[in-house]
Amino acid sequence: MCGISLAVVAAALLAAANTAPAAAQTAAPAAPVVNDVTPANPDFQQIRIGYVEWKEKSLTLSLSQNPPDDLGVAGALSAIRDNNTTGTFTKQEFHLLVEPAKTLEEALAARQKLIDQGVVAIITDVPADAVLALADADADKAGILFNISAKDERLREEDCRANVFHIQPSHSMLADALAQYLVWKKWPRWFLLTGALPADQEWAEALKRAAGRFGGQIVEERVYSETDTARRTDSGHVQVQRQMPVFTQNAPAHDVVLVADDSEIFGTYVPFRTWDPRPVAGSAGLIPTTWTPNHEQWAGFQMQNRFGVLNTRPMQSLDINAWTAVRMVGDAATKAQSNELAKIREAMLDERFSVAAFKGEKLTIRKWNHQLRQPILLADGFSVVSVSPQEGFLHPNSLLDTMGYDEPETKCSF
Repeated sequence: MCGISLAVVAAALLAAANTAPAAAQTAAPAAPVVNDVTPANPDFQQIRIGYVEWKEKSLTLSLSQNPPDDLGVAGALSAIRDNNTTGTFTKQEFHLLVEPAKTLEEALAARQKLIDQGVVAIITDVPADAVLALADADADKAGILFNISAKDERLREEDCRANVFHIQPSHSMLADALAQYLVWKKWPRWFLLTGALPADQEWAEALKRAAGRFGGQIVEERVYSETDTARRTDSGHVQVQRQMPVFTQNAPAHDVVLVADDSEIFGTYVPFRTWDPRPVAGSAGLIPTTWTPNHEQWAGFQMQNRFGVLNTRPMQSLDINAWTAVRMVGDAATKAQSNELAKIREAMLDERFSVAAFKGEKLTIRKWNHQLRQPILLADGFSVVSVSPQEGFLHPNSLLDTMGYDEPETKCSF
């Protein structure tokens, strides 16, 4: 009974922080600092959370979309501050320890260093192969790893691991979210443009699967064969302006151009350059995502303001993914009234466990593959156009399970 009361009061404290004026929020608690484990309150339970940060960042086609140096880490730090707000009541204090990595070997060394420093969970912003290596370094799979960036389906299916929790939606979840909206709009005919790299191919397969599930039709698929691009040449816009209409001409009748370009090779160049005037969606145009700087519903506006005050930049999807992971540890520690890994994990795996993340409903963990259920925002760079799941798509248990692989379909076996 006491645990329930603590959780309720802690949630109320955080809700008050979320709605407080921005100026008031900068006063207390103090802004957390990466790798500072000095207790502010030595008599509180100390809870350390690790973060393996992949330093091999890819270029974006749009200069304004190049990732900031603190992408993801800033979101985690914001959540550390939120956890410490509730921690003033629950007598728990949270710290973030960040280790960089550029290779698989460095990622494994970073994990061991974090374990040696006593972290109870590790957030991983690393590629799929590194996620698996980090998971398998935990022999009994009793730890907590959060995947906040890898969309690969295999991590939730045949290569799933019991110690990995997926905050980042999979390709299939994102594709299903987009497909539901396009079908709801009665735009069922899709002209699919696919990149040549493996990540693009997986994204395309997810979109084709979504078409089959929800009544869409891929009228044609074309592969953009280039695997690199002249991003900064003076004549680049002229080349693209001539190339894209030719690449997209003579397509069958279609309502929407879908772009599968996870690798950032050509997708940004598609809108307004197609042969036929059609809306664009997928990797460009209308994009399914966990967050956008323009999201303001369900207290999202307050979250945007608080993040902006702390970081002097907009919040991005990797930031909210990291924020959610840290908040899950905070909520589980509050419910467990413990700083022990086993008890925090047990609380997080309780079927009643959920986390609030400015999405209009509580987010929960799918028991069959540890994917976080969550609404998906559909954004165009200026506003949130819609939020999936869409009206009319039904499920016997949770409407959120209309997106991604459902329990009867899963290949995951822990």
